[in-house]
Amino acid sequence: MRTQIVTREGFNKLKQELDFLWREERPEITKKVAWAASLGDRSENADYQYNKKRLREIDRRVRYLRKTIENTKVVDYAPEQDGSVFFGAWVEIENDDGETLTFRIVGYDEIFGRKDYISIDSPMARALLKKQVDDEAVVKTPDGEKVWYINKIWY
Repeated sequence: MRTQIVTREGFNKLKQELDFLWREERPEITKKVAWAASLGDRSENADYQYNKKRLREIDRRVRYLRKTIENTKVVDYAPEQDGSVFFGAWVEIENDDGETLTFRIVGYDEIFGRKDYISIDSPMARALLKKQVDDEAVVKTPDGEKVWYINKIWY
C-alpha cells in the first residue's frame, strides 16, 4: 500500500496533466477517430485502430488522475520541519565509501521521470525520516544493511 500524499508542485503537475489530456489531447484524438471511422472499413484502417487505442489510454489515465487527485492529500512545507528530514525535503547523504546522493522525498506519483526524487514509501526515505544533519540512517536493502550519513537538508 502506498502513502496517498503529494507535494504542492506534484499536485499541480497532476492537475495540469489531467487538464491537458481532457481538454486538449482527447478532443483532438476523438476527431481523428471520427474522421478515420468515416472512411469505411475499420478493420484495416491503421489510423482508426491506432487512435482508438490512444483514446483508451487517455481515458484510462484520466480515470487514474481523477481518482488520485480526489484521494491524495497535499502536504505543504512548514517551518517546523527545518533541520529534520520530512516529506518534501531535499537530502544529501554520504556513505563510508564517499559515495554521495542527493534527492527529494516525495509522493509515489511524483517520482516518474525524475532521477532525483524518491518515494516516501521507499526504504531509504523511511530510514531518513525525522533524522537530522550528521545523523546516520541504516537502510535495509536486499544486499543487507547500508549506513548513510546525512550531510545536508533543505526545503
